[in-house]
Amino acid sequence: LILMATSSPTIFPPLSLTLLFTFLLSLSTHLTPSLSSSSSLSFVYGGCSQLKYSPEDAAYATNLHSLLTALLNSATYSSYNHFTVVGSSPSAAVHGLYQCRGDLPMPECAACVSHSASRLAGLCPGTCGGALQLVGCFLKYDNESFFGVEDKALLFKKCGPPPAGAVQEMMAARDAVLDGLVSGPGEYRVGGSREVQCVGDLSTGQCRDCVGEAVKQVKMACGNGASGDVYLGKCYVRYTLPGGRSYFNSNNGK
Repeated sequence: LILMATSSPTIFPPLSLTLLFTFLLSLSTHLTPSLSSSSSLSFVYGGCSQLKYSPEDAAYATNLHSLLTALLNSATYSSYNHFTVVGSSPSAAVHGLYQCRGDLPMPECAACVSHSASRLAGLCPGTCGGALQLVGCFLKYDNESFFGVEDKALLFKKCGPPPAGAVQEMMAARDAVLDGLVSGPGEYRVGGSREVQCVGDLSTGQCRDCVGEAVKQVKMACGNGASGDVYLGKCYVRYTLPGGRSYFNSNNGK
């Protein structure tokens, strides 16, 4: 596995065995108090399969194009969907999904997925699989099905400095809210300036397991940080304490 980082955030192997990724990271210093269209398109992480399809393999290229078209169309009315395209050649089947952030309006969801597809085309030309996480959405495709498969690998983390004020009380309140979100209903859960989300192909139990691991990781990684963002393979958690400024959090301590 080849890992490359362009700035300070950290990424960690191992990755899902169904898709070996070369990971690229890029950070922007742009922070806004709300999740605008521009901030929802900010890059978090991306990766490409090491397996490539032959330029002569028209069947796979055609199926991939059909898959991305289906995902883009679906994103105009649904915040999550997944498809498998077999076409005329079952051996060239391609599987893919997208997941928009739970509070993203549908027009912005569609724009985010469209932007992701365009960026993946440039990031992963000719590869059998690719994944891209933007602030507002996640897009992934592969020649092997990954639907319903847990992936709790830690892929990205970012922590803020300690807050000013009563740190112990703030941490206790943070932990109480995050722990409550682990067992909360739905794929997207918000508690004040804390939020978690699972990819929609996970079952309720799988989502709970993933969020539980993400909460554990963000507590361990960020300690007494005023903000924290942790992305696992199929879920993420973020929080911002009063006065903190999360790299991704739209609430920014409010």
